[in-house]
Amino acid sequence: MIRFSTAGESHGEALIALVSGFPAGVPVDLDFVNRELWRRQQGYGRGGRMKIETDKAHVLSGVRHGKTIGSPIAIEIINRDWKNWEEKLPVEAGDPAKHQVVASPRPGHADLAGALKYNFPDARYVLERASARETTARVAAGGFAKLYLRALGIEVLSHVIRVGRAELCRAAAWEEIAAVAAKDEVVLGCVDPDTEDRMKEEVEEAARTGDTVNGVFEVVVHNVPAGLGTYANWDERLDGLLAWAVMSLQAVKAVEIGRGVTAAESFGSQVHDPIQYAAGDVGKPTRFTRPHNNAGGLEGGVSNGEDIVVRGYLKPISTLRKPLESVRFDTREPTSASYERSDICVVPAGGVAAEAMVALTVANVVQQKFGGDSLLELKRNFDGYIEQIRRY
Repeated sequence: MIRFSTAGESHGEALIALVSGFPAGVPVDLDFVNRELWRRQQGYGRGGRMKIETDKAHVLSGVRHGKTIGSPIAIEIINRDWKNWEEKLPVEAGDPAKHQVVASPRPGHADLAGALKYNFPDARYVLERASARETTARVAAGGFAKLYLRALGIEVLSHVIRVGRAELCRAAAWEEIAAVAAKDEVVLGCVDPDTEDRMKEEVEEAARTGDTVNGVFEVVVHNVPAGLGTYANWDERLDGLLAWAVMSLQAVKAVEIGRGVTAAESFGSQVHDPIQYAAGDVGKPTRFTRPHNNAGGLEGGVSNGEDIVVRGYLKPISTLRKPLESVRFDTREPTSASYERSDICVVPAGGVAAEAMVALTVANVVQQKFGGDSLLELKRNFDGYIEQIRRY
């Protein structure tokens, strides 16, 4: 089983990702992992923090001579902003006068709920861990999961389909999504330039009014074989695992598999994907085909051989330059919510973080199904299964 966990605070010394369960022999490309971290930092409407940080993965264990060795992988990402917070957030007691409190909880954040839960006098420690800065460690771990899947020919990417009221009103081809991900300049991660221009206008309007705006990203898993996940047990259904993984991301308030939202308001004849047969297709993991993919590559909790499509719906960033009404923690008197440096729009970054979560989830079910303590053993099992379903 592939598992991962993260540690670290937004303004702490570093973020840590710990990944276990990888077989030995998976090639590790740190330039690729670092580019994933770079992608998470991009997008029109990002805040000042992204001008400070240059995220790089420092591997502490589990990789030697460019390959995994079967032991847990520990990854460190240094926070460059730590030098500005070292005296404000010391590990030891330090000087309480230098502590920078979050005096009034911010609506939409974990501030109030977290302070009540842990009996904190202000929301500083809540903010530090609940912050989306934590997704940096997830993206680093997800970069390793992508390399694992890539060894089997499976790819995971995302693109943005809506920002505010501006929406991409057509399906995106895999080649278009790959081209957007390969760009060295990221605006809003949309495959259509005209739509992206309208998305940019939405961000600019929010910036002018001191507001925030978000939208919808779509994650696609390409070249997935049929048979991942199961309908046999509720907690092993792949659609449920993916929904959990993406919903766990900060600011994600809804998750959709395929055309799930549209399906809820349509007749069955308009929703379900007819099954066709194309004997002898080259390079396909199964010879059964579909004219469209409304199911998002999953039926009954099991992958069906089409691309897996997962959408995440992001609420607008909760920190506003024109703060909403709140109360002070100490006096309970009405006041404006505290303001911390923040973004205006993070949809492209949210998509990259979701790629990581989807890749980690798919990598785990792949490892569970095919096993193997080495990449050689894993590929032998995987290739045998692919041949089996090709001959079905």
